Amino acid sequence: MNIGDASLQSGLPPKTIRYYEDIGLLKPGWAENGYRDYSVKDLHGLRFLQRSRSLGFSVDECRQLLSLYNDKARESAEVKAIAQAKLVEIDRKIAELVGLRSALHHLVANCHGDERPDCPIIDQLAGEPSFQSS
Repeated sequence: MNIGDASLQSGLPPKTIRYYEDIGLLKPGWAENGYRDYSVKDLHGLRFLQRSRSLGFSVDECRQLLSLYNDKARESAEVKAIAQAKLVEIDRKIAELVGLRSALHHLVANCHGDERPDCPIIDQLAGEPSFQSS
């Protein structure tokens, strides 16, 4: 199948498919007319990559997972370790975002938001001493 069909069936834009090919995640065949020729196996790999990326796995992690996907002698412990590491990373990011939300919520709650020039949000962004809430 051509790249347009592979794109439609995998849910990935042609540009992304070409990128995956450029970085060695995918190696389609070539038709006699000189165009890329994607097989059913390539399509399965593209769908695998699309789902992996949608779960937040990096390109390098996808490379590892794709290698394990293609290795029928793999140990599921390897796959689980990669997924657990991603889960720890996501939990860390969530905790960081919760902290950021709390800090910003505090700043917004303490800004008068009126015609006065004093603003704890600007003070915080400028690195000025902490303010007293009023």
